[in-house]
Amino acid sequence: MDKKIEIIPAIDLIEGKCVRLSQGDYNQKTVYNENPLEVAQMFEDAGISRLHLVDLDGAKAQHIVNYKVLETIATKTNLVIDFGGGLKADKDLEIAFNSGASMVTGGSIAVKQKETFLIWLEKYGCEKIILGADAKDGKIAVSGWLESTELPVVGFIKEYHQQGISKVISTDISRDGMLSGPAFDLYEQIMKELPKVEIIASGGIASMDDILKLDEMGVPGVITGKAIYENRITLKEIERFIL
Repeated sequence: MDKKIEIIPAIDLIEGKCVRLSQGDYNQKTVYNENPLEVAQMFEDAGISRLHLVDLDGAKAQHIVNYKVLETIATKTNLVIDFGGGLKADKDLEIAFNSGASMVTGGSIAVKQKETFLIWLEKYGCEKIILGADAKDGKIAVSGWLESTELPVVGFIKEYHQQGISKVISTDISRDGMLSGPAFDLYEQIMKELPKVEIIASGGIASMDDILKLDEMGVPGVITGKAIYENRITLKEIERFIL
């Protein structure tokens, strides 16, 4: 039997609260819960084993900010946490791992400080370092999505795959938080050209049907946030899918 797609809920943090942005816009912010631990425990109770935790304050400040929340969730749940946002220096990475992150995601740094990112990859290994390949119109976007580049997404991933990267989170930012459906074509293209890359789809998930379609395509993992918070996907549905 083929392995089912892994459903990875996202908790985005601003001022220690669980929020969602639309298309990465800090002015389009909705606070869903003041207590991220409560949210993480609800996910764990539903049978979920992994969490995508994003420090939006950190992404803006260019250094890790919400590590105390990471520490709390890591010590009070058994969730495997991948952490991103504001990881720009060795110290940020040390804080993230010491605070309980199992993996970290580097996006902007992989574009802007390639050498640093490759040193991290060599030091921690491909199981702990995830490449963030955020896409806008097929090109890489960085800095909490505030900047676009001319780097084609597939080429960017390919280059890092040749350097040893095996896990990639790719968010189509035009869809993120918009509940408009994921970028199926983009993920199909990545999987076709780079079959050995473990791609995690993110952005635009609107219903369980989107997840089922990604599962049928053979996508290994999917991150979803807003659809859960807006009750478009219930924890009961996720629980049934996992079982």
